[in-house]
Amino acid sequence: MAISDWTAFVDQTDARMAEVRKGAPDLAKGFGALAAAATKPGVLDAKTKELIALAIGITARCDGCLAYHARAAARHGASREEILEVIGVSIYMGGGPSMIYGAEALAAFDGLAAVTGG
Repeated sequence: MAISDWTAFVDQTDARMAEVRKGAPDLAKGFGALAAAATKPGVLDAKTKELIALAIGITARCDGCLAYHARAAARHGASREEILEVIGVSIYMGGGPSMIYGAEALAAFDGLAAVTGG
């Protein structure tokens, strides 16, 4: 999916996710706890974990994942050059479809980094 306004896409996705949280609070709470534990800085810092998550989002072809993890990577100080390296590894592991979603991830990062100050 070609998304032209990543900020609007994140806002729309946030609203949809709020409905899921409201309808399935236990599930949402469990997923939130899993996400917090997985992204908590440890041996790998938070930025590195977000770059990994972005790579997985590219290879899984998940638009929402691109948006959330590009924004989080920007918030944790990722550079455009780091995003391009993540895209390179994703293409290596995922082939042509990852090339397309890598371009989407770069657009997401560019659109969201400007808004988040990354």
